[in-house]
Amino acid sequence: MKWIKTYERWIYIGALVIGAIIWMTQREETTIQPLPFEQNEQQAEKQEEQTSVFVDVKGAVKRAGVYEVAATSRIRDVIEMAGGLTEEADETKMNLAMKVHDEMVIYVPKKGEEISELADMHTTDQSNGKVNINTATAEQLQTLQGIGPAKASAIIAYREEHGPFQKVEDLLNVSGIGGKSFEKIKEQIVVR
Repeated sequence: MKWIKTYERWIYIGALVIGAIIWMTQREETTIQPLPFEQNEQQAEKQEEQTSVFVDVKGAVKRAGVYEVAATSRIRDVIEMAGGLTEEADETKMNLAMKVHDEMVIYVPKKGEEISELADMHTTDQSNGKVNINTATAEQLQTLQGIGPAKASAIIAYREEHGPFQKVEDLLNVSGIGGKSFEKIKEQIVVR
């Protein structure tokens, strides 16, 4: 009888030890730290979310200059940073909802000001006369071979919805621009 009680005691101690091992194993699993490469990926994602761009604001704003803004900003946000529009500003000639991109020039015209010459200066590559499809107006896009009002509007709508084109080939993503249309204009366009 005495050996049965000793045997029961050892079973009880063994069960306690096994329970403690299981508890410690589960506790270690819940406190596992991310591996170094996982931490680097998480940091890279945070940095991508916090990316900023530089934008040059000119014209009828209270404080013209170069501003560092979040990559997700809109033209409206940058103009607010520049102190807002002056009384002589003509905001009807601007798309305040357009997303900004790095090295963008935002020119706010004055009422009655002809902006075609200024717009040409900012939408063409001065070294080779190519049209910058990221900043060109509908009229400037229509100077490209085979681009009429409908395709020009589609290009502008696409870049407003998806942001600036990263490469000229991205133009193929625009509804109505196929391979043949692209071949006609690829030597006339640039992305900046």
